[in-house]
Amino acid sequence: MTTKISNSNVTAQINHVGAELFSIKNKENKEFMWEGNPKFWGKHSPVLFPIVGTLKNNSYSYNGIDYQLARHGFARDMVFEVVQKNKNSVIFSLNSSEETRKTYPFEFELQIIYTLIENSLMVEYKVFNKGNTIMPFSIGAHPAFALDGNFEKYSLEFEKEENLEYFLLENDLIANKKKQLELKNKKINLNYQLFENDALIFKTLESNSITILENLKPFLKVTFEDFPSLGLWTKIDASFICIEPWFGYSDTNEHFGNLFEKEGIQVLSENDIFNSKFSIEIL
Repeated sequence: MTTKISNSNVTAQINHVGAELFSIKNKENKEFMWEGNPKFWGKHSPVLFPIVGTLKNNSYSYNGIDYQLARHGFARDMVFEVVQKNKNSVIFSLNSSEETRKTYPFEFELQIIYTLIENSLMVEYKVFNKGNTIMPFSIGAHPAFALDGNFEKYSLEFEKEENLEYFLLENDLIANKKKQLELKNKKINLNYQLFENDALIFKTLESNSITILENLKPFLKVTFEDFPSLGLWTKIDASFICIEPWFGYSDTNEHFGNLFEKEGIQVLSENDIFNSKFSIEIL
């Protein structure tokens, strides 16, 4: 099943599996989301929960028990319930269950709220700790934006001039290796060589937004004021770029499995609520 929301400027469509955004169109019917061609990557904008990235050995320990949890967690593959909808907004909900407790033994509700405001789509995450113990988790976005034609005619403009440091991945884990990404007038020109070693992982950065430009003309802006970390990613020869605001990231090679000691992990008190949001604006 899918749900559509719209206003006079934008139409968005969301799949109930993963509450995954798969289409954003302007009033001229131009599509801004990646088509999901499985030859390269068969998704569009999965939510990453209750982990972001990969755990070492795809496992972690909690209260002396080892649990298996696959890359990016399980929420992206589960069916969400629509709990509220009107013309320009919708709230999706996923609750803990016998199935989720097999890999993540915590009581939670995850809400994903989509709201259209003028030319923007606001995406809000709410995580409710419904258990009687503290709850460790990560959450992140993974939207893929369509880039038609020559990949190298596109560039990314960061909100601020900054000295960008990104970490390299080895076997999907963050290695103790990092590089500098040089900005020129706050911009980087896209090319596939940047992604030969998979995603670029920024544990921290100063900018709160990134704008995608085609031949130096801005056409889409992602704003992520709440999020401390970010990933940039594409597949070689694919016509998309992912701009991924995160709370958390993959394990490091040195991590030893305790989820509470994982870099970037969030810890939610019992009966507490975590809230964050980002926006996608058509320029």
